[in-house]
Amino acid sequence: MVPTEEASARRREIEGKLKQEEETLSFIKESLEKSDQLTKNMVSILSSFESRLMRLENSIIPVHKQTENLQRLQENVEKTLSCLDHVISYYHVAKDTEKIIKEGPAGRLVEYLACLDKIQKAVEYFQDNNPDSPELNRVKSLFERGKESLESEFRNLLTRCTKPVPPILILDHLGGDDEIETQEEMPLNQLPENTLKDIISISRWLVEFGRNQDFMNVYYQIRSSQLDRSIKGLKEHFRKNSSSSGVPYSPAIQNKRKDTPTKKPIKRPVLIPGLLSLLCVALVTGTIRKAQNLLKQYSQHGLDGKKGASNLIPMEGHEHDLRLKHLSDALSDKHGPAAGRDDVLDIEIDAYIHCVSAFVKLAQSEYQILTEIIPEHHQKKTFDSLIQESLDNLMIEGDNIVSAARKAIIRHDYSAVLTIFPILRHLKQMKPEFDQVLQGTAASTKNKLPGLITSMETTGAKALEDFADNIKNDPDKEYNMPKDGTVHELTSNAILFLQQLLDFQETAGAMLASQETSSSASSYSSEFSRRLLSTYICKVLGNLQLNLLSKVRVYEDPALKAIFLHNNYNYILKSLEKSELIQLVAVTRKAAENCYRELIEKQIQTYQDSWLKVTDYISERSLPVFQAGVKLKDKERQMIKERFKGFNDGLEELCKIQKAWAIPDTEQRDKIRRAQKTIVKETYGAFLNRYGNVPFTKNPEKYIKYQVDQVGEMIDKLFDTSA
Repeated sequence: MVPTEEASARRREIEGKLKQEEETLSFIKESLEKSDQLTKNMVSILSSFESRLMRLENSIIPVHKQTENLQRLQENVEKTLSCLDHVISYYHVAKDTEKIIKEGPAGRLVEYLACLDKIQKAVEYFQDNNPDSPELNRVKSLFERGKESLESEFRNLLTRCTKPVPPILILDHLGGDDEIETQEEMPLNQLPENTLKDIISISRWLVEFGRNQDFMNVYYQIRSSQLDRSIKGLKEHFRKNSSSSGVPYSPAIQNKRKDTPTKKPIKRPVLIPGLLSLLCVALVTGTIRKAQNLLKQYSQHGLDGKKGASNLIPMEGHEHDLRLKHLSDALSDKHGPAAGRDDVLDIEIDAYIHCVSAFVKLAQSEYQILTEIIPEHHQKKTFDSLIQESLDNLMIEGDNIVSAARKAIIRHDYSAVLTIFPILRHLKQMKPEFDQVLQGTAASTKNKLPGLITSMETTGAKALEDFADNIKNDPDKEYNMPKDGTVHELTSNAILFLQQLLDFQETAGAMLASQETSSSASSYSSEFSRRLLSTYICKVLGNLQLNLLSKVRVYEDPALKAIFLHNNYNYILKSLEKSELIQLVAVTRKAAENCYRELIEKQIQTYQDSWLKVTDYISERSLPVFQAGVKLKDKERQMIKERFKGFNDGLEELCKIQKAWAIPDTEQRDKIRRAQKTIVKETYGAFLNRYGNVPFTKNPEKYIKYQVDQVGEMIDKLFDTSA
């Protein structure tokens, strides 16, 4: 039963599904029939559309072709008319622009350049298409006239706005490099902005269309004249203001400026024995004001270098008093009472140094302007031409200074050669900036400064060597020898000259090194130069010592010889010690200081030996032995009388003679007096104690003329004409 029911149910299920499938199949057939019908309808519509489209195309294409031909014809007509208008416009260019060209570009440069562009195009058209046309000559003539007017305008604008730079502005720039870093730098040589734009526009047009480089010559000629006048104006500014203010600096920087190369303050103490030569050198290398100040310092400084009342008794000796008075009178007679008047040479040197610095600054500014106006490939050549006149003038002036120095060497005026040192030092300091400014210029231009430096170094080196030789071979022995044995003028001259070199150690060392050809000169320039300078100073000191030993033979008195050599050696030693000279000497001669001390002590001993002829009369080793209480014999009494008389006469003679001698150094003078007083007082005291109470004469006051203290007082008056 159960299987039969399951089969029936299964059958009914299958029949139901079959019926559904049949219905689905019937639906699909109906859909296919409808689709076929729609396809047939669409094919019919498309066929009809295609037929209509064919008919439309056959009617439209001829019309389109006709329209296209008409449009092409219209475009050709328009192009032809445009070309005709363009060609006709060239025939009107001369007429349209002639008035503007005749009136010139002043005040309307843009419009003027536009007219020239039109004329340029017309010239090109006629040259290419109708070279025989009379219009070509007309526009050419107009173009040339316009170009000439532009060149004239270029010259006028440049001339009108190019003026010398005021000296005050130049000095502001020279003095403000380090101090005014945060402030905007004031312009040098700058043209007004609008004018500069016009000049640049004209320059570019002339380069591009004018095909003319004459304007570059105009540019460098005008600017070169301006550069030269600026530098000359600065020099004239120094000259005009020299009498009232010394060195004229700008008010904007007068509180900031430091020592200038020729106005450096003297750091070393003034040494009295060389005052005469010091004043003479001051007249050459400094100013009259400096020389007169030295007279004032005479009463304020001693050899110990301390300021205050003079510790010189009698200063430098009577002869120096007379010479100082004579020199002071000469200064007043020649230059008048105005102590502030600068020496002309000092101003000229200072002006030259500042002009060199000004040239670099102005040339740098000129190059900046030039790069905006002149085409790049012409800039270096134009700049070279622009700076030639000013640079040549500086070099000529430098050559004149060298020539003057050479003449001074011939006259043996070596102090005048010192004028080269500040200039040479400044030129060397400025050389890197010079080289930078002159980059790209001709080799002859670049070599001008090195040539001047070499010439100055050669001249300076010759002056140094000649000075050393002159110190050794100075023939003046009797004419200028001080009678009081004070410091010789040659010594003070030599020491002062060497002291002047201290301000220019590197420069002087380089001068000497420039004459060396050894490999050391190039390998160790700084140290080598310092050693050369040290060797040179030692050579001068050695030559000076030889000369002094030769000169001292003029004196007949050995004691005066000793005083003379003592004063000179002591002056040299004190001068070395109170300046940097001793450090320089020690580079090659470490024992120099001790050597001079030994020489000084040797001369002191020689001087003390001169008193032996006095003290020998009363020394114990030459006295006879007397027995107490025994009556003296006539011979013994006579011997005692002779001893007293010999001592008295010798003491009086030496004191009279040596009182007129001079030892300027207070310390040394007191030392020598003290030592001599001790020796004489002890010897005389012992002699007086021994024979003062011996009845060797009826008139003891005739032979015992001085007590021990009186002898000491007499010795205290040695080397003092005022005592």
